[in-house]
Amino acid sequence: MADLLLGQVLSFTGDPFLDGPEAARLDGAVLLEAGRIRAVGQADDLRRMAPQARVTDYGRAIISAGFVDAHVHYPQTAIIASWGKRLIDWLNSYTFPEEMRFADPAYAEEVAARYLDLTLAHGTTSVCSYATIHPESVDALMAAAQARGQRIWTGKTCMDRNAPEGLRDTPQSAHDDSAALLARWHGVDRLSYVITPRFSPTSTPDQLAALGALWAANPSCLMQTHLSEQLDEIEWVRGLYPSARDYLDTYEAFGLLGKGGLYGHAIHLEPREKDRLREVDASLIHCPTSNTFIGSGLFDMGGLKAAGHRIGLATDTGGGSSFSMLRTMAAAYEVGQLRGRPLHPSELWWLATQGSARALHADHQIGNIAAGMEADLVVIDTASTPAIAQATARADTLWQALFPTIMMGDDRAIRAVWIAGKLHQR
Repeated sequence: MADLLLGQVLSFTGDPFLDGPEAARLDGAVLLEAGRIRAVGQADDLRRMAPQARVTDYGRAIISAGFVDAHVHYPQTAIIASWGKRLIDWLNSYTFPEEMRFADPAYAEEVAARYLDLTLAHGTTSVCSYATIHPESVDALMAAAQARGQRIWTGKTCMDRNAPEGLRDTPQSAHDDSAALLARWHGVDRLSYVITPRFSPTSTPDQLAALGALWAANPSCLMQTHLSEQLDEIEWVRGLYPSARDYLDTYEAFGLLGKGGLYGHAIHLEPREKDRLREVDASLIHCPTSNTFIGSGLFDMGGLKAAGHRIGLATDTGGGSSFSMLRTMAAAYEVGQLRGRPLHPSELWWLATQGSARALHADHQIGNIAAGMEADLVVIDTASTPAIAQATARADTLWQALFPTIMMGDDRAIRAVWIAGKLHQR
């Protein structure tokens, strides 16, 4: 049966970074059928189109595409908000000990379910996640997402040096395990496999070459890694790859630079790196709460967008300090202020939906409300707390009404979540 949702339906007809806030539009209803959006428009028109549809009236609530989180580490769910470490210390003190636990399939299944429940409670319907070196960690997240009907991306994290013995694989096993997982999951239902070298310091040149060959053989897959997150990390890379022109060259030399590449953080980029990333139309993933929490630096959203880069937004759980894309939008706004380029609410909302979907090359499927798109939706209460309600009541425009929720909202603002046209029961 079709479902007709009434409310303030927010969609995008363009990129507000290029077209301004006018790139967004509001309608009064959206019609869902067979897991997809059948039509968007005014309520009376859609009632006539589908007179038998079930009607859910959300009043003045905002109906938006579900949030898309383009860079997370679901195995770090339990260590989110751990105190006081920079990147390399964070990995050794918190991340690696926790990831060792994912050799246990039962533990992987427990955390995968908890992670997806937490993010769905915050309105996130799609994620692109790192797993651990254990194939079981990929199986756990894929199965949990499949059970919920979600569109997600994940892959086995590959490391063959500078990690504990229990978290190291080899060039051959990284390739073979990834190939087997890819064959098992990629393209099944709404699931996609991502080739996943953690980052250059934890992979030898032989391993990067093996994963580059795997990507070349499977170009429909995305590839995700980290790039230029912290200055001391960059110095470490220089010592490990003395012949490389720069950090990006450690990927480029082994076939790991291209369209479909997702490069997390990308804060301290050299001019050559910016040029090459733009030339190949790679995706840069902004992780603002992580970048500030771990003390990495301030991403240049204004400059990189103006130069034509493809950019997504992400929580980076658990170096990021929140599961919420609302909080992530707020952090991106704050970083923009510090960089002298505050982001408009329309730009923030676009980044968390269509922008991240575009970074994942899935903007034809998710991240917007338009006929034919997959019906992943979040319903936003713009008066979810007294503080937000009093600010919203003073608003004269949509963006004035929505901005207090961006800056102060949490899971209480999430009135409902729809996945593939079905209401998710929280």
